[in-house]
Amino acid sequence: MSDKIKELNVDRLKDPARRKLLAGTGAVGLTGFLAGGLWSLPADALATGEPAGSRLLGFKGIAASTADKIVTADGYQADVLISWGDPLVNGAPAFDPHGKNSASDQEKQFGDNNDGMSFFPVDEHRGVLAINNEYVNEQYLFAHGGSKATSEEDVRKSQAAHGISIVEIQRGADNRWQVVRPSRYNRRITANTAMIFTGPAAGDKALQTPADPSGTKVLGTFGNCANGKTPWGTYLTCEENFDTYFGTSNRDYQVTPAQKRYTLNPNEAERNWADFDARFDMAKNPNEFNRHGWIVEIDPLDPTSTPIKRTALGRFKHENAAVTVAKNGHLVVYMGDDERGEYIYKFVSDGVVDSANPAANTHLLDKGVLYVAEFNGEAKGTPLKGSGRWLELTHGKNGLTAENGFHSQADVLINARGAADRVNATRMDRPEWIAVNPHDGRAYCTLTNNSKRGDEGMPVNPANPRPKNIYGQIIRWDENGDATALKFNWDMFVLCGNPIAHPQGVNRGTPNVTAENTFNSPDGLGFDRDGRLWILTDGKYSNEGDYQGQGNNQMLVGDPATGEIRRFMVGPKSCELTGIAFTPDYKTMFVNVQHPGEEGDSTFPNNSPRPRSSVIMVTRKDGGVLGA
Repeated sequence: MSDKIKELNVDRLKDPARRKLLAGTGAVGLTGFLAGGLWSLPADALATGEPAGSRLLGFKGIAASTADKIVTADGYQADVLISWGDPLVNGAPAFDPHGKNSASDQEKQFGDNNDGMSFFPVDEHRGVLAINNEYVNEQYLFAHGGSKATSEEDVRKSQAAHGISIVEIQRGADNRWQVVRPSRYNRRITANTAMIFTGPAAGDKALQTPADPSGTKVLGTFGNCANGKTPWGTYLTCEENFDTYFGTSNRDYQVTPAQKRYTLNPNEAERNWADFDARFDMAKNPNEFNRHGWIVEIDPLDPTSTPIKRTALGRFKHENAAVTVAKNGHLVVYMGDDERGEYIYKFVSDGVVDSANPAANTHLLDKGVLYVAEFNGEAKGTPLKGSGRWLELTHGKNGLTAENGFHSQADVLINARGAADRVNATRMDRPEWIAVNPHDGRAYCTLTNNSKRGDEGMPVNPANPRPKNIYGQIIRWDENGDATALKFNWDMFVLCGNPIAHPQGVNRGTPNVTAENTFNSPDGLGFDRDGRLWILTDGKYSNEGDYQGQGNNQMLVGDPATGEIRRFMVGPKSCELTGIAFTPDYKTMFVNVQHPGEEGDSTFPNNSPRPRSSVIMVTRKDGGVLGA
C-alpha cells in the first residue's frame, strides 16, 4: 500500500475520538470495552504493528501478499510435505497431471482439499498425521474438466478423494520431515469406508436404511472440515456440509421440516452423486441423510480399527472439536456449527479420563450431556463483553419433550439444531474453530462472517454486534477454570475489520486491527504450548473494495494477554490456509493449503498444471521454536 494510505490510517488510529464503532442498527460502541482492560498496547504500537512488549510474538509481522506462492516471516521457510494425488499406500501410482487417474488409483493416493489435521508421535523422529480431505474441486479432479460427475466412475473417484488420509512421516537430520512409503500406518478412509454408530442415537429408526436395518452400520465420511484430538490418542474428524451431497431427480420429493432445518435442497445438490449412487438419492433413501453430520473417532495408530460415529456429540455441521480435560477429570468437547445463525455447543462426559489406562476411555464420548450456548450482554456502556450460560439438551428438560416433537434423546441428538432452537440459544455468526488456551482454560471461537446478520429473524446481539458482518470476529469465554461450569463470562478478542477501506465505523474493527495486519473471515485456530494463538483465514481475497490491502488468505499470530496480532504467513492465490499441527518440540508446524487456484489463477505447488491442495511444513531456519 502507499505511504499516503499508511499515514492516513496511523493518524486516525492515534485519534481517541475516532477509536470507536459508530452507533448503527444494533451496532455497539467500543468505549466501555476499551475501559474493560483487554487492551494494554500503546496507541503507537497499535497503529504501526511493530513489536510493542509482547513476550510471545518473536517475529516481525509481514505485509499482505497477492503472489502465487507462500510467503513467511523473516527467518522461516515453508516446504511441501505431500500434495493431492501423491501415492500413499502400496500399489498407488504417481499423480497424473492430466487428471486421468482412476477411482481405484485415488483410493490409494492422498486425498483432495486437505483441512483439519493432528500429529500423533510414534517416537522422537517418527509420527503419524491424520488429515481431513474435505471436498474436491471437480474441474481439476475430472479429466473432462467439468463441474459435475458424468459417470459412476466420476462419482467413485470423487468419493475416493474425500475423507481422511493417514500418513506416516519421519524427520531427517536436517529437521525436514518426509512421508514414509511403505508404512503400516498409511491408509485412506473415504466416503465408502465401513463405520459404526455408538451412543444414544445408534440403532434409532431414523438411522435405519434398507442396506442397514439395524441403524448401527454406515458407509463413509465426507465434508470433513476440522478436527480434534483426544487425550488417549485418537482423532476426531468433523462432518460439516453433508447436505450438499444429497439430491434426487424426483421433482415430487417433499423436503421435511427437519431436513429443511439442515438446509437440504435435493433438487440443487452441489455434487450430483445421487445421479449415479442411489445411496444419496433422497427419494430412495431418505434416512441416509440422517447418518451424516456427526463426529467420527478414528485410531490413526491402529490401521485395523473401525471408525466410530459418536452420536452423543450431536448432529449438525461440525467445524471442529476442541477437547480439554476439566479439573475434575471429565472430558469436555467444544463444538461450532458452521452456518450463518447457528450455535456453539459443548459436551461434558459422564465419566472421567483415566490417564493411566487409555483403553478405559473408549466409551467416554458415548455418555454425557450436550449443551448449547446463550450469550448475554452486560449493562449499557460495556459493549463486546458479557455473561452467558450453557443450556442442557437432554430429552425431557427445557421443553425437549414429546409434545414439542422430541420423543427420545436420539431425537434431540439427530435434530440438535431444532433442540437448540427450542431452548432459545444464541444464533452466532458462523461458529468455526474453537481452541482452548492451555494456560488459563479460556476458549476462543472464530465467528467467520455473516452477511445475513440484521435480516429478519437474525437481529444483531451482544456477541454478534454488526449487521451484514463481512469481516468476522473472535470471541472468547472464561468459565473460571472449570470447563464443566454452566455459566461463563465472555469478551471479544478481536472484531475484524479493514481500517484501509473503512477508517472509521463498524467495519473498522477493534484497535488491534491495523492497516498492517488487516484480515477478514478468521477460520482455523490453534494454541501452541506457550499460549500463542495461531489464526488462519478463509475469506475474500479480491484485494479490492472492502478487502483492499488484505491480499491472499493468511496466517496470523495473536497474544491473548495484550491483544496484539501480527501477520506470519500468506498463502498462494485463491487458497484457504487451514489446519494446524505441531510436532512435540514445536520446531515444525504443519499447515494445509486448500483449494489453491479455485479461480483458475494458480499453479501451486511447483508450477502444477492442476493446482494441488498440499500439506506444508514450516520451520525456523535456525531450528528454533516457532514464533518465539
